[in-house]
Amino acid sequence: MSATHTMARVDVIRVKGGARLSGDVSVGGAKNSALKLMAVALLAEGRSVVANVPRITDVAIMAEVLRRLGCEVSLAGGEATIDVPAEPGSETDYDLVRRLRASICVLGPLLARRGYVRVAHPGGDAIGSRGLDMHVAGLARMGAEISGEHGFVIASAPGGLRGGKIWLDFPSVGATENLLMAAVLAKGVTEIDNAAREPEIVDICDMLTAMGAQITGAGTSTLTVEGVEALKPVRHTTVGDRIVGGTWAFGAAMTRGDVTVHGVQPAYLEIALDKLVSAGAVVEPGDNLFRVRMEDRPKAIDIVTLPYPGFATDLLPMAIGLAAVSAGSSLITENIFDGRFMFVNEMVRLGADIRTDGHHAVVNGRERLSGAPVRATDIRAGAGLVIAGLCADGVTEVGEVHHIDRGYPDFVADLANLGVDVERAVVAEPTFDF
Repeated sequence: MSATHTMARVDVIRVKGGARLSGDVSVGGAKNSALKLMAVALLAEGRSVVANVPRITDVAIMAEVLRRLGCEVSLAGGEATIDVPAEPGSETDYDLVRRLRASICVLGPLLARRGYVRVAHPGGDAIGSRGLDMHVAGLARMGAEISGEHGFVIASAPGGLRGGKIWLDFPSVGATENLLMAAVLAKGVTEIDNAAREPEIVDICDMLTAMGAQITGAGTSTLTVEGVEALKPVRHTTVGDRIVGGTWAFGAAMTRGDVTVHGVQPAYLEIALDKLVSAGAVVEPGDNLFRVRMEDRPKAIDIVTLPYPGFATDLLPMAIGLAAVSAGSSLITENIFDGRFMFVNEMVRLGADIRTDGHHAVVNGRERLSGAPVRATDIRAGAGLVIAGLCADGVTEVGEVHHIDRGYPDFVADLANLGVDVERAVVAEPTFDF
């Protein structure tokens, strides 16, 4: 059998090393909040508007998920306008769900509204095991009957959901969101213990409360929800994206730059910014903004990822990038996703000295990295590799940048505005058929 090959056109981001990030950058709404707020809209018939929505691929996919559920959705001017029918659909298609793990968050609101839902098992980034066990167990505690077949999760509650006491084995963001959205229309009181505490959870609680939900404990590990008969549509503004803000903060420290990040409360990044101070950066917090500047080579620091308010796992690629150019050796420990280190081989291609062992990575810092062609393995790894390329001699070309598009709107333009020699280009790559 002989192989034939054709040329496929793919997007890459090229950066020239030696750049020093300098200037102001504005951060839009949080990806991890906006997608879930769009699902929250399903809980009320009528028109809801989610403002400060980032212009990213995932938002477009989520809009299509809602359209196929019978909603009318328009995306314009940084807003998602969602018209929800009296009886939204109850099934989500695999072709969309496999591209967006966040679409599993329609499970809770649809079950609460319709009493039946059939949702394809989600896809998303390949960064480790993220089962639905806690979603399923929690909904079962609320009276749902749940089964699976042919790649779908099927849930029904013919008599309606009822309140219950739920303990999460781990403060899962996704499980907390689904159970919260289901509980607001359940009969009686639901208590979710060991709930996630992320600012994005608080954001969802704020929108639900504005819609008429009765929720106490937002931002703490115990959420108490008293079910109501119905909710009303509202207009809500998405909280700023702390992960994008953190990316620029680490980029400033790595390149010995001076960047002011607008649109994110520094309190949401307290531990990450404190780590940068330990590495030698000067951090000046303000109202919905912060400034990070670094004059000397960063000092090595140890970092452990933990659920919020701990160091965010989504910033781990940037932490490894910082360690790769720091003076000394750093120990980076990942406690959330067992596949988060998948991108390390790409960092090694840039000359980073990294050894991994299970959940730990030992990084011996080097003065400079070396430009090379690398590929993004997920959203945050892609951004981290581009930032690392700024600390490398020569040109770094990052492939598979569709991952970056899922989380960073205007990434190339923002880099250029901060002084980077950067371009997005389309290149031809061979594909082989046998």
